[in-house]
Formats: sequence, C-alpha cells, structure tokens
Amino acid sequence: MKKILALLGVISVLALSGCGKVDSAATIGDITISQASAQSIIDEILSERTKIDTAGMQIQTGNALNRAQLRFTIVTTLFDEIAKELKLEISSTEIEQAKSDLIAQSGGQEALAKNLVAAEIAPSNFDNYVRAIVTSNKLQDALLASGVTEADVSGRITQLINAKAAELTVKVNPRYGTWDQDTGDIVATDSAGSAVVPSGK
Repeated sequence: MKKILALLGVISVLALSGCGKVDSAATIGDITISQASAQSIIDEILSERTKIDTAGMQIQTGNALNRAQLRFTIVTTLFDEIAKELKLEISSTEIEQAKSDLIAQSGGQEALAKNLVAAEIAPSNFDNYVRAIVTSNKLQDALLASGVTEADVSGRITQLINAKAAELTVKVNPRYGTWDQDTGDIVATDSAGSAVVPSGK
C-alpha cells in the first residue's frame, strides 16, 4: 500500500495543459487517451467499489476521481516513455515477480482487490501500475549509483517525469478541468461531473 500511495503522489505534480482533440481525454505527444477509455476506468472502479465494504476508506468521487484516474494514466504512460528513452530493460519475469510480491504483501488476491479499491486503481490498470513501480525502482537504482542522495531521489524522478511531460507536450481535455500552473494541479470544473457515473446510467 505504501508504494501504491507513494507512486500516486507523483501524479499530482505533472504540468498539463488544455487538450485540443474533443474526442480525447488527454494527449501525450502522439499518444491519445480517449474519453471512452478514461470512462471505462471510472466504470471499472465504481463497479469494484460495489463488491466490498468501503466504510472508512477515503475514496474520491466526481471531478476528483476523473482527474486522479486521468493523471494515473498519464503518469504510467510517461514512465513507459522514460523507460524507452533510457533503454531500461523491463522483462515479463520482473513484472510477474513484482505482481506476486504485491499480492503477497497485500495478504493474497482477495486482500489485493480491497487494497486496489482503497488506492483507487482499477484491476485492468494493475499491470500498468506494476510496470511503473519496476521502472521507478530502476530509475532509483540508477540515480543512487550516479551519486544522487536517497533523500533527493524522489524529487529527481519527479523532475524526469515533468521533463518528459514537457518534451512530449501533455494536453488535457478541458472537460476534465483546467490546469493551474501555480498549484501544479488540475482545477475541477462542473462539466466533468457527468463523466463519473457508470456507462449507460
């Protein structure tokens, strides 16, 4: 859970701007995150919440949920792009081992499902999350080996993500909010509210 929440913390520092494609939730260079795919993640998360007792969980709704999930998708995509640029080798064996470790740490598959709901990670995004963890760990090892102090590693990884976002030009559809350059966050707008209900309702 600590790694899940720590990685999600990186999500809030990305510099995003308005998105020009009306059918996309966001674009990252040539990569498009469609509104349909963004909505499907919301539907999945809302569905998973109905399967467990969420009492006591600090879970997001409305615009906040939309923004958090869109940022999650953007950040995991940026991690993939950084891995490509740095030629980081991430094998399927490493991914599977990391998944097994997380499941064990969670107390098994059933407990993992509850933890994913608490962390607001859709089951279909679990592999993306694990790949981001593996990538982050490799970046951390490389930074430490280069002389960066452990206290500075997190900040340096954030800088790498911000730099990649700026290089590729990340843009967000205004219906998900307006980017506030001063606060480094997406400001909620009323128009995003309709996107958080399950499809067909």
